[in-house]
Amino acid sequence: MRTVRGIVPRGKSTGRLGTMSNKKTLLHTPKFDVELWKVVLRDDRVVDRQVVVHPGAVVVLAICDDQSIVMIRNRRFAADEVLLELPAGTLEADEEPIACALRELEEETGYRAGRIDPMIEFYTSPGICTERMFAFVARDLTHVGQRLEDTEEIDVEIVPADKIRQELTAGRLFDGKTIAVLGTYFAMNADNENRVREDRIRADLMSTKQGGDE
Repeated sequence: MRTVRGIVPRGKSTGRLGTMSNKKTLLHTPKFDVELWKVVLRDDRVVDRQVVVHPGAVVVLAICDDQSIVMIRNRRFAADEVLLELPAGTLEADEEPIACALRELEEETGYRAGRIDPMIEFYTSPGICTERMFAFVARDLTHVGQRLEDTEEIDVEIVPADKIRQELTAGRLFDGKTIAVLGTYFAMNADNENRVREDRIRADLMSTKQGGDE
């Protein structure tokens, strides 16, 4: 298992793209801040950027022994819909992404993972937000029961992989992180299947050649 890279802490800037001359907090909430950044461009102009400063989050692709996928139906007030999603959650202070992934999987779905591996990382909305999301694949699942927060409204669904692939390709999933992670997962599986097929063809050709040389 590889080491998961750290995220930019709340209120910090890597400074890779230029100089930040000043910033101030416009709004503070338990999960994120909204800040006004004074950013110096390459031509030395100073411009304002309103930025949602987020501690980062995780999303978990939990795979059952029969290759079905653990999904949730989550009531999303901002979207005014109940969305079919992968379980996910926000990093707590000083929490490692892998620890957060294990915790959120168990809290939201009631499943404890015996194995969990990093998959991909991505920014959810880099035009306005610092949130970096860490995706994990969880396996060897044991059901131990949900531990939802008293404000969460989440129902668990175990969905066959073929069915959720159909939902994805038909455009019936609307949660961005879920689309990104499932799309990557199915693409990786297709690449692996192609490699296995190519190896089998090469082995058959080699066997045929050796038989002809005898």
